[in-house]
Amino acid sequence: MRTILAVDGGNSKTDLALVAEDGTVLATGRAGPFVPQSAGVSAAADVVERAALALRDGMAAPYADVLAAFLAGADFPREEEALRAEFLARGCAGEVSVANDTFAVLRAGASRPWGVVVVCGAGMNAAGVSPTGEVARFPALGRRSGDWGGGEDLAEHVLWHAARAEDGRGPDTALAELVRTRFGTASVTEVVLALHFGELDPARLHELVPGLFAVAAGGDAVARGLVARQADEVAVMARVCLDRLGLLDTPAEVVLGGSVLTARDPYLHGLIETSLGASAPHARVLVTA
Repeated sequence: MRTILAVDGGNSKTDLALVAEDGTVLATGRAGPFVPQSAGVSAAADVVERAALALRDGMAAPYADVLAAFLAGADFPREEEALRAEFLARGCAGEVSVANDTFAVLRAGASRPWGVVVVCGAGMNAAGVSPTGEVARFPALGRRSGDWGGGEDLAEHVLWHAARAEDGRGPDTALAELVRTRFGTASVTEVVLALHFGELDPARLHELVPGLFAVAAGGDAVARGLVARQADEVAVMARVCLDRLGLLDTPAEVVLGGSVLTARDPYLHGLIETSLGASAPHARVLVTA
């Protein structure tokens, strides 16, 4: 029976599953971030290969008959081809398929092989597939391509508002106490300086995101404004994909994925449904597991 090595490579982690052709899951594993944009194609492929070796108890390549990789950083055809060529050159599998990770979330969450997906994890991305196979995508290169949102942006803005609240430049907000409590400091300034001097890993700012939603649920105006901005960004990306594919006036599924959205915060999701409902009334919002 043939085997498939399925890879979900994200900005914060990489998940792998070795699956038999009949759907039986033979093994699963997790590795570090998949970031070809900053680490390079070879280093990013190393992340997958090390995890595959562990999955196969040190057995040399090929690790499966088919490698199906859905990867962050595979945003353009030339990037998909570069990653596919790298995996083939390493002999990871006889057949290799590479696509952006948003399409895996769409297929996992939609009831049909078409629809729209918005992923909000460390960053933001969205894509859509029409019933006839047309595709809508975004460059998803961060601020330079017009993106805003996801855990990284939310955490940075929590710290920004907290710093301004503490020194008087901004409105009072419970986000300042959230920062102090999360990192065990007497002031927000201590956290800022710890980041500046390399004493605090910037990745730890992600720890502020769940607290942001808790503060917003308590009615804090600044926190609620950040959550509302995130909801608007999710809704507008979904609407643009639906519009590009001619699906605004057709019942269509909008799948939400990524850690920020799969946490299912009631306030965030209520705002998303309200905003999307106003511009795409036929859309049905679904959340992946």
